[in-house]
Amino acid sequence: MITAASFRMVFSPPHPAGYPFLIGAAVAVVAGLLLAPWLAWVGVIFGLFCLYFFRDPERVPPARAGLMLAPADGKVVLVGEVAPPPELGIGDAPRWRVAIFLSVLDVHVNRMPADATVTRIAYRHGQFLNASLDKASELNERNAVALRLPDGREIAVVQIAGLIARRILCFAHEGDAVRAGGRFGLIRFGSRTDLYLPEGVRPLVAIGQTMIGGETVIADLLA
Repeated sequence: MITAASFRMVFSPPHPAGYPFLIGAAVAVVAGLLLAPWLAWVGVIFGLFCLYFFRDPERVPPARAGLMLAPADGKVVLVGEVAPPPELGIGDAPRWRVAIFLSVLDVHVNRMPADATVTRIAYRHGQFLNASLDKASELNERNAVALRLPDGREIAVVQIAGLIARRILCFAHEGDAVRAGGRFGLIRFGSRTDLYLPEGVRPLVAIGQTMIGGETVIADLLA
């Protein structure tokens, strides 16, 4: 049965980052109608894929303070204690990390896990291994964002490229005051997003769970 929520998920408007691809698909359709029908069909299929991939549904984050929300849609593939990326400068003590793998079928708009201030953004070139692998955190191309919570504790969100992901987009800037559930980036096409919790805070999720970015609760700072 198709619910209103699932309908909105599939048919939500595309994120502006997808406009260049949709324009390219439209050009291919027009060119195909004038020159070769097969090209028009390629444009239609590519355009439908882009409409689905870049869809950007509205999300409603929980109203209670002190919650850490999923920064991305997808499936939890890793949960464990590791040191955050050194380029962020938030210490090397191990803390809980939750890694979320996004397939090409998931919504790819990244969202802020909490109300916070962006203190540092660090981009690092790297490889394009399967993003579900643990070593992808260290070896793959990534964009790391350090955030300071209102109580002074620090967390981090890391966008990690995957096998076919070749472009990481981050719309946040250092010094920005951000809101829980707010959009801050996107990765094309298929990727992973890691959330590093404050020291001493344990996650409430397990490997295999499905996340909804900006809505699913990953940890409770007040518990």
